[in-house]
Amino acid sequence: MTTEEHKHSDNVVEITGLKYRVGDKAIFDRLNISIPRGKVTAIMGPSGTGKTTLLRVMTGQVLPDRGRVMVEGRNVARLTTGELYELRTQMGFLFQNGALFTDSTVYENVAFPIREHTRLPEALIRHIVLMKLQAVGLRGAAAMMPTELSGGMARRVALARAIAMDPKIIFYDEPFVGLDPISMGVIVRLIRVLNDSLGLTSIIVSHDVDEVNAVSDQSYLISNGKVVAYGTPEELEHNKSAWVRQFMKGLADGPVPFHYPAPDYASQLLGEVDT
Repeated sequence: MTTEEHKHSDNVVEITGLKYRVGDKAIFDRLNISIPRGKVTAIMGPSGTGKTTLLRVMTGQVLPDRGRVMVEGRNVARLTTGELYELRTQMGFLFQNGALFTDSTVYENVAFPIREHTRLPEALIRHIVLMKLQAVGLRGAAAMMPTELSGGMARRVALARAIAMDPKIIFYDEPFVGLDPISMGVIVRLIRVLNDSLGLTSIIVSHDVDEVNAVSDQSYLISNGKVVAYGTPEELEHNKSAWVRQFMKGLADGPVPFHYPAPDYASQLLGEVDT
């Protein structure tokens, strides 16, 4: 399939047989994931399962040991630096902590990617920045500094910056972490509204089950380097797997043990085995 043909296919991202290790630890082991065009897809799993690493693989920040990662019909691992840079202009990224430039105003933060990637006149940049801030409800905060913003406002400014270049794909890395319930509800709504109104493909990495279920069209659950479940929120809710039930319900006991592997408790207390 050519790149042009892929632009009209159902999937924006196709990952097949992905293997990736850090030292002796296998992060992904023959992982297969497809991200459909125009949908909100969530990637969930317990902490430490490589969710954020998977975003880094999709964006070419790290390369797989084996397998293939196709984004818009292009093999990310085979792109030159210039080609990868060009592909990233089609991507928006909402970092977990917002990652705003603390010495720049809200306006300058949103304007930054436009100035970096284009040579548009300042008058047009101003229109774009105000339009993006209006979309997240913060046009009135354009002159404020990041230190003056609440956590929810900072996340919304970061979202305005992520959509400044009208990307085709937007990646959300734990977008709900640290937000109060009202701010969380605003971000959930914005993800859905922006995805549908701008024709985006949204990929969310999160372990916040309720929020993900409220906004996603489909979800992948990953553990031990593999996909353990996939489906719509309704399908996952009725999945009979003990692991899926434990994760979706937030149960303390289940296939994921409460205790980290350890020697016999009595023997260790008596000093019969090393600590």
